This record gives sequence, C-alpha cells and structure tokens, in this order.
Amino acid sequence: MSFTVYLSGEIHTDWRDEIQRGAEAAGLDVVFTAPVTDHPASDAAGDHLGEAESQFWRDHQSAKVNAIRTRTLVEQSDLVVVRFGDKYKQWNAAFDAGYCAALGKPYVTLHDAGIVHPLKEVDAEAQAWCTTTDQVVETLRYVLR
Repeated sequence: MSFTVYLSGEIHTDWRDEIQRGAEAAGLDVVFTAPVTDHPASDAAGDHLGEAESQFWRDHQSAKVNAIRTRTLVEQSDLVVVRFGDKYKQWNAAFDAGYCAALGKPYVTLHDAGIVHPLKEVDAEAQAWCTTTDQVVETLRYVLR
C-alpha cells in the first residue's frame, strides 16, 4: 500500500525530516508533500501581483497564492499530519486541520501535552494525537502494513 502524506504546520524545527527518515527506515511506501517552508518566500508569495498598500493586503495576497498549493496538496493526500509547535501560534495549521475535517480527510495532530486545551476541538476531529515524530511513523507503519 502506498500513501501520500501532507505535512502541515510549524516550520521552525526539523520534524518533517524526522518523519521522512523514520518512514524510510521502516521501509514505508510514502510520498511526503508540504507547504513552502521558507518563511520569507511564503510571506512574499503574492508580491509578484503588485505592491500592496498595507501589510494586511500583502499577507492577504500571499495567503491566497499559498492556498493554491495547500488546498491542492491536502486534497491529493491520503493523510495529513498537522504539527503545532509551542513557540509560535500556527493559525494556518489550525485552518488546515479544519479544512481536512470539512473534506472528511483523515489527519493526525502532532504536539506537546502543554497545548492540549487550546487544541481540544482540533484534536477531537483528528484520527490520532501524537506527541513524537516516532508515534507518527508508527501510525503510518500500522496503516500501511
């Protein structure tokens, strides 16, 4: 069995690489996709559309351009992993989880116990809550074998 897994969320740590290495070591047939993880590039995604009159409109333009990639890859995925870090608020990750729920797309969350309460609705719709990348890999191993 083969899976396409979209890795959504926090971009400041190497959690994506950890999952990819773990899946490869386990011999899993998984194709991983992700948003643009270069923060300045993501923020500038809409700059080619013209100079925005305020930061709000620059962010708005870039969010729409980024959404082309995100929506397409989420819709094409078999599973989405949504990572919430503890340093920054990942509102985009919460949006991705909500989008998955609306589509009926399976997703798992990945976050520390310290932010369980603010994510209770997001976790309630998830098929699993993982606290480590190893748990994500083990979930994939179970599903794919």
